[in-house]
Amino acid sequence: MTLIKHELKQGGLSLMIWTVSIAFLLVVCILLYPEMKSDMNDVSDLFASMGSFTEAFGMDQVSFGTLEGFYAVECGNILGLGGAFFAAFCAAAMLSKEEKEHTAEFLLTHPVSRAKIITDKLIALMLQIIILNAVNLAVSLVSIAWIGEDIMWKELLLLHLAYFLLQVELAGICFGISAFLRKGSLGIGLGIATVLYFLNLIANISDQAEFLNYITPFGYAEGTDIVTNASLDGRLVALGMVYGLLGIAAAYWQYCGKDIR
Repeated sequence: MTLIKHELKQGGLSLMIWTVSIAFLLVVCILLYPEMKSDMNDVSDLFASMGSFTEAFGMDQVSFGTLEGFYAVECGNILGLGGAFFAAFCAAAMLSKEEKEHTAEFLLTHPVSRAKIITDKLIALMLQIIILNAVNLAVSLVSIAWIGEDIMWKELLLLHLAYFLLQVELAGICFGISAFLRKGSLGIGLGIATVLYFLNLIANISDQAEFLNYITPFGYAEGTDIVTNASLDGRLVALGMVYGLLGIAAAYWQYCGKDIR
């Protein structure tokens, strides 16, 4: 429990900055919707005629004139990218920072197993992700109520659930990678999140690249698909959770037998 509290305290400032930043952008987008609502139908027609660009972001499936469509595209990109970067940012440094900052020689002298250290760090990581998502969901609900729009409960909760699962998967993968590195790995984590995001764009553009949806977590966190179908793709979600669990398992396997310098 001491290590969990320490990790939460150490990552508190980062968590606050990312949470406030994402929440602020969400509020701005939602508050802008009433002002833009009357012009959104024309915008939808414009985007619908932009070919591959439209398909890449799924804008051919929804109408910007509805809050569901507007939220799925505008707020969805903020939640998807912002949350993915945060999860990768935190997870990629969770284990490797002990060697980079030379704190492993202090931590590992305590009467606690490496498996316990990994578990506590993983719990702290997941708690940060939960806090980030809980705050952003609350901010979205309050903002939608503030502008006088009806809350689309099912679609909204499914969207936020998808982004939460995306972050959990990315966190598991980057957590595993962190165990193999001896120096900072923030660039690697953010790079992985970016590559997976662009793989999803490619999958949306080309039918021949649809198999990429089985690789990237953005495949089941596609806001426009979720709003249109009012459901998540269970196969992609299950596969994504397997990827995350494999990353966590790799972290235990590597870190427990690692020669800490």
